[in-house]
Amino acid sequence: MRGLNDLLYGAYERQLTRALPQEQLPRHVGVMLDGNRRWAKLRGKNSETGHRAGADNIEPFLGWCEDLNVEIVTLWLLSTDNLNRPAKELAPLLTIIEDVVADLAATKRWRINAVGALDLLPQQTATRLKDAADATREVKGLVVNIAVGYGGRREIADAVRSLLQEHAAKGTSIEELAEVLDVEHIAEHLYTKGQPDPDLVIRTSGEQRLGGFLLWQSTHSEFYFCEAYWPDFRRVDFLRALRAYAERERRYGA
Repeated sequence: MRGLNDLLYGAYERQLTRALPQEQLPRHVGVMLDGNRRWAKLRGKNSETGHRAGADNIEPFLGWCEDLNVEIVTLWLLSTDNLNRPAKELAPLLTIIEDVVADLAATKRWRINAVGALDLLPQQTATRLKDAADATREVKGLVVNIAVGYGGRREIADAVRSLLQEHAAKGTSIEELAEVLDVEHIAEHLYTKGQPDPDLVIRTSGEQRLGGFLLWQSTHSEFYFCEAYWPDFRRVDFLRALRAYAERERRYGA
């Protein structure tokens, strides 16, 4: 029966892929990798097992994106709120994140970019994220933003702080800055500065809220909420998200 199911899913995937209009696919996809702990609980496993299963699904997902010419992927792996979890739960999660990022960098297929408040992370975690980014800086492939210690409000606060520090160093007064300040000035100091905003944001696990993910950048994004927990998120689920995106008329707030 499993072989038959695999055959049917394969045929369905090929059908979905052929039907996708290549000119209407997203350049930048953001993903909230949600549901790892609930996936594990359903199976009588601990949360670490769920996080490892979720980590194992990241490389295949990036391959799907690569196949469909997505240029940028932003993966939210750990929020600033998650940093308040008990140490016995947080420590193994950080180790899993460190390992998966190192493994992704070792492939030399993708350019890793760490986004988040790295100063809030343990030194070892921050160092390994920076090392992965340095090791893949010259890679020409898919850009993979790894959002760890990330919170949308914190990002905006950090952007404003960086903007103020930059102008203070130039001797600009608050009054002078207030006269010229616009949204582009802030955008230039975001963690994702220089990148196009996400066209599509996907959240797995059935939850239908942003939770602080890319608050500034997702103003005109399309959203897709998937019932599957992240470890169970399949290529066919991704293709369905892309199909839904391609079918929408993007109004950009109009």
